[in-house]
Amino acid sequence: MKFGPIPIETAEGAVLAHSTTAGERRFRKAHRLSAEDVALLRAAGVSEVVAAVLTEDDLGEDAAAQTIAESMTFRGIEARPAATGRVNLHAKAPGIFTVDAAVIDAINAIDPAITIATLAQHAPVEKGQMVATVKIIPFAVSSALVDAATEICAAGEIFAVNAYRPVRVGVIQTVLPGIKPSVLDKTLRVTEARLARTGGRLTAERRTPHEVAPVAEAAVSLARDNDMVVIFGASAMSDFADVIPAAIEKAGGAVIRAGMPVDPGNLLVLGTLDGKRIIGAPGCARSPKENGFDWVLDRLIAGLDVTARDIAAMGVGGLLMEIPTRPQPREPLPAKSQLKVGIVLLA
Repeated sequence: MKFGPIPIETAEGAVLAHSTTAGERRFRKAHRLSAEDVALLRAAGVSEVVAAVLTEDDLGEDAAAQTIAESMTFRGIEARPAATGRVNLHAKAPGIFTVDAAVIDAINAIDPAITIATLAQHAPVEKGQMVATVKIIPFAVSSALVDAATEICAAGEIFAVNAYRPVRVGVIQTVLPGIKPSVLDKTLRVTEARLARTGGRLTAERRTPHEVAPVAEAAVSLARDNDMVVIFGASAMSDFADVIPAAIEKAGGAVIRAGMPVDPGNLLVLGTLDGKRIIGAPGCARSPKENGFDWVLDRLIAGLDVTARDIAAMGVGGLLMEIPTRPQPREPLPAKSQLKVGIVLLA
């Protein structure tokens, strides 16, 4: 492709780089000039235009973007028709977005003319939300570059929206002297709303003393009829042998990970029981604000596995907003400035 000012006499077939006016006729940017267009421009006194001239080896921006998008393998996503050198890809259903970052990086490294942008790994998405876009920067790109991109795309699935499933969740809330029933009731409402957002359903609740044996018994009971069990402890986990991880093991389950590098959310416990996932929720999960509990819960509801290694990799980006339910803020609040009043005596 050649780009720059060209004499109007040789501009037939060229693609305009800028909007151009010929009398009352206005030609938009990226318009391909016909013989009639050239005649109108000449009659209007235009002697040259800034345009792109495609060679036989070039693909126009729309064709190039469409070709690359059609060569991709993806799930739960639909590609919209190309326009202005761009193909947008949208989620077919709400869920969690996953992407092979190495493939995206490889395509973006071919040439600056070809770009692909996506949402972040494991981003929650709504139905119809844009999750990725293929954009050709110039008006055309050589077919060799497009072929290089499609060859990389042929390696396998590049990205997906993993749709949320209608999971059934049982909740255990432990009780200690002094904890108000209103706190437990609010926790239940917040959890119901959190699950409703992803299509899940809270089916049952058990309230037990904050002790290993009753928590283990309740976990076994709820795991029979639910896809997942969530435990809200009256006291936050303070050791790997504390009540919630110990109760998971006493019930016959296994602790996958206790503690996570996400704040709020550090004190989460993840385990498995009878093939079902069991989560010891951190105290911040009583708040509707985003925290590490959401990161694990949403992935599990979307059918994604969450391993100890996955949780260990959540640290970068894991420092989230402060929430009101935190017993002690990360940093002390600044002291309120005192109003200083000075008195001036006039002589």
